Parts: sequence; structure tokens; C-alpha cells
Amino acid sequence: MQAFLRAPPFHGSYCLGWLTSRKTRVFGRSTLAFALYERGSATNYITRNKARKKLSLSLADFRRLCILKGIYPHEPKHKKKVNKGSTAPRTFYLLKDIRFLLHEPIVGKFREYKIFVRKLRKAYGKANWSGVERLRENKPAYKLDHIIKERYPTFIDALRDVDDSLSMCFLFCTFARTGKCHVQTIQLCRRLSVEWMNYIISSRSLKKVFLSIKGIYYQAEVLGQTITWIIPYQFAHDHPTDVDYRVMATFTEFYTTLLGFVNFRLYQTLNLVYPPKLDGQGEINLKSEFEEDYALDSESYTEKLSALSASLARMVPTVEEEETQLDHFPTEGEDLEKMEVRDKMEQEQNTQKKLFEGLKFFLNREVPRESLAFVIRCFGGQVSWDKSLCIGSTYDATDETITHHIVDRPSVDKQYINRYYIQPQWVYDSVNGKILLPVEEYFLGVTLPPHLSPFVEETEGDYVPPEKLKLMALQRGEKPQMEEDEEEEEEEEDEDDEEEDDQSEEEDEAEDEANLAEMEEKRSRGKKLSVKVTPGKVKAENRKRTAEEEKAEEKRLAIMMMKKREKYLYDKIMFGKKRNVREANKLAAKRKAHDDASKADKKKKKKKC
Repeated sequence: MQAFLRAPPFHGSYCLGWLTSRKTRVFGRSTLAFALYERGSATNYITRNKARKKLSLSLADFRRLCILKGIYPHEPKHKKKVNKGSTAPRTFYLLKDIRFLLHEPIVGKFREYKIFVRKLRKAYGKANWSGVERLRENKPAYKLDHIIKERYPTFIDALRDVDDSLSMCFLFCTFARTGKCHVQTIQLCRRLSVEWMNYIISSRSLKKVFLSIKGIYYQAEVLGQTITWIIPYQFAHDHPTDVDYRVMATFTEFYTTLLGFVNFRLYQTLNLVYPPKLDGQGEINLKSEFEEDYALDSESYTEKLSALSASLARMVPTVEEEETQLDHFPTEGEDLEKMEVRDKMEQEQNTQKKLFEGLKFFLNREVPRESLAFVIRCFGGQVSWDKSLCIGSTYDATDETITHHIVDRPSVDKQYINRYYIQPQWVYDSVNGKILLPVEEYFLGVTLPPHLSPFVEETEGDYVPPEKLKLMALQRGEKPQMEEDEEEEEEEEDEDDEEEDDQSEEEDEAEDEANLAEMEEKRSRGKKLSVKVTPGKVKAENRKRTAEEEKAEEKRLAIMMMKKREKYLYDKIMFGKKRNVREANKLAAKRKAHDDASKADKKKKKKKC
């Protein structure tokens, strides 16, 4: 009690100074900073190293797991805040994604595989060959079926994401069998890609083809979904050193599983046997005498399938029936015009599917056999090649029923009268144009027309090349070639007329000068000149022009009444349109200069002749 009475009295200033001492202030700031970076959006992210330690995986296994599960890094909106005030470059993942990976069964398989490698290395070191064989037989393996079902709940979801799978599988097909990637992976990718091409042929789903520098782009419509993929050219190439093939192999591991599921389901929709089998042919005794030197007995059947020249077997043989025409009734809110447009599109699609029906093609040795065979078969044509080129030829070059012989060389020694000898571009341009184009521009030795991209759709104000206009005229049923000849004749006639007009104008000018001289002489002599006054005519009002002027005036007034924000957006839109028009005019001027130069060269050659 006495000690309590001896205590100093309470002073507010002293207490406040004690609370704001140096040590306590620093401690208070650190606690505030700690609280600042441990709440809000900063807690939604985790760095890659922390995520890897949380999963107890190496960097390679962590990267592999993220690729298979579809987990990708994220860029935080406030990176400095997430990085706890630091500006060091770090990779961030969402914390909920890493928690999702904690329960993945493949993580356990990765750890088992690491233990397996350790035991195998130890067995090799001790020369325990029986142990090595036993370990190899019990090698840990895993499946990706559950991951496919997680990432793609429905089949349509998987079909929408199959573009990358196809491009990667077709790329791995072109790889050489080196140590960069496993031979089994290359063979699996080849098998799946051949299955896909055979399905596209059976369903006739191909719509567009484009030959580019990177490769050949294909676009097909499968179950209402537009799928685009690229196939590299069949050229020998070296593996680049700046590409991480382990990452590509991980993606391919996932893509092959996905494509296998998709192929199986698609084959079921067409009632086709899966794995695919040739119609009316078994796997035994399939090789003929001339095919013995081109494939092993175990590979002959797969080579026959990859030739793409024969149809596939079905589970239940189909009976050919006449095509039934269904009656379409407009749904609620659908106009009669929309229904007519839809029917017209369906009719065009059905016509395109039968583009090459009744035509027989023969491919020369130098043309890309697989690409041309795939495209021709997709549109109902028959195709064959030389027996010594590849397995799967169905008829020889001497067959008199061949309608088109595709050659990519200046001339051919022996030619038949009853067939066209054309260059390969005719096939691709006909598919993109949806009609059989005239073959005159694709004969041997002829300079080919430009290969137009079917993926470019011109809008109002864009530049449309003359070849595209000509193609559109052919689709409408017109004959632009005759019109071009007539235009050239008219131009020549116009040039002749211009020369005659120039001569007549010179004569008229001379006569006018003489008349003026006579009038000046009469005037100087004081003679009266004959002057005539003719009555004027009332100018008729142009209603169309007045309506256009009124419309322009209304538009100008509407622009004046716009708000500031609306006026800004309108100016941006008009600026973009004017820029497109300028670019289109520039391209048109370049094309006109090129055409004028080519016409001048032709005239010079004609004059020399």
C-alpha cells in the first residue's frame, strides 16, 4: 500500500511519449506492413517456389503437373503488393489452383517414379540384372483419363479445344526418330492423325484449305464446331537447339490422350469400326506382290490406312437409300427470308461436299501426295498414284477413265487426249471457291493465278483483289474471261478512237483559228457580225439528288446534336474507316500500276512480233 502511494502521478504527456518511442514506432510500422501484405488480394497468389515446396516436387515435375492439369501463371494487378513490396521478377500462381493440385493422384505417381529411378540406378550399380528386369516390369504408370474428364465435362468442350491437339500431333509426325523424342510418341501421333483424316474423309467435313509458308491450313466443321489446324510440309529438318522438347512432349502426352477420346467418339457417331479397318479387307494377307518391298508385314495395314485411298469399314453395313428432303418450318421469331437463306446455305454445303464426285485423279511423283489425296477424297473424288511411289494405289496412269492428271513440272513426255494435265493449285482453289474452276489457267507451264486465302472476309471499304472479284463472278454463273477479252478489245478500240479524235480535234482547232481570223478582219473593216439569241430551257429537278442532299443535311445536323462522348466515339469510328479506305486506295493504286506495266510489256512484245 505504501509502494502504491509512492508511485508517481499519471501524466498524459509522459504516457504518450512512452507509446511513441523509437523502438515502438519501428515495431508498429512493421506490424502495419505485415498486416498490409497478409490481407486482401495479396493472399490470393503464391510464388512458384513456395508452390513447388508445398507440393514437394522438383521444378520439372511441377511444370509437368501444371501443363497436364491446365494450371497457368497469373499476372497480379498489384504486383508489388503481392510481392510484399519487392520489385524482383517472380512467377505467381493462384493459391486456390495450388490447393487444387494437392489432392491430385498423379503427384503420388511422380514420387513413385522418382523412387523407381533411384532403385533402378542402384540395381545397375550392383549389376543385379534380375532386379533390373523386375523393376522394369513393375515400372509405375499413370493415366490421364480423369484429367480429360475434369477439364472437359462434355464432348463439345473437348471438340472445341482439339485444334492445338491436331497441330501438335501433326507436327510430331514429321520428327525424325532421334533421341529428342520417343519413337512410341511419334508412332502414336501418326496413328491418331491418320484416324482423324480418315474421319474427315468419311464425314466430308472439310471446308477450307490454304497453302502458306508455315504449312497447310485446314478447316473443317465437325458436329457444328469449326476446327482449324495446320500440317507442316514434308521436308527433312534438323531439330533446333533453342526449343525445350520436354515441355512439348508433356503437351503431346496430354493431347494424344484427348485426341484418342475424340476420335473414338467421332467414329461412333458415323457407325465406323474403331480402331479403323479398311472396308472388305482384313489385316492378314493384305500385301500384294508389288507392295512387298515397301513395308514390313506388321506395318502394311497401317500404311494402307495412311494412304487414304480406301473407305473404312462400318459396324453395320449401310444400305444406299435415296436422300430424303425434309420440310423446314420457320421457328418463332424467324422470318421467311432467314429460312430461305439457311436453306440456300445448306444447299451450297451439300453441293460442295460432292464437288469432285465422278472425277478420277492421278498424282504424279513430284506433287504432295498425302495432302492432295486427303482433299480429293474429302469431296468425293477418286485418286491414285504410281505403284512404286506408295502403297494404296487403286489404278494405273494408263487408265483411260482418268479425268485430271496432276503434275508439277513444265511438261510431260506422254500425254493422253481425254484428260486434263493441271497443276496442284487447281484442287485447292476449286475447294476454296466451292466450284470447279476453269482449267485453262492451271495448265502445265502457265503462270498460276494468286492463291487467295479463304480465311479473309472483306468488309465494306476493304480492298478486294481482281482475282477475288473474278471468283465471285464465277460463283454467280458469269463468264469473266469473255468480259475481260471484250474489255481489252474495247480498250484497243478506244485507243484507236482517241488517236482519231486527236487528229479531228487538231483539224477543228485549225478551222476555229481560221474563223476567228476572218471575224477579226470583218470587225476591223467595220462590218456587222451576225448575232443569234436562242431561248433557254427549264432545267428539270433531279429528285434523287435532292433526296441525297436532304439525307446528308440530316446526318450533319445529327452529328451536331451529339454529346461530347458520342462525338468522340463517332470520330474514332470515322477515323478507322478513313484509314481503311486510304489503305484500300493505296493497294488499288499499286495493283493498277502493276497491271499497266504488264499491259505495256505485252504491247511491246506484240509490236516486236
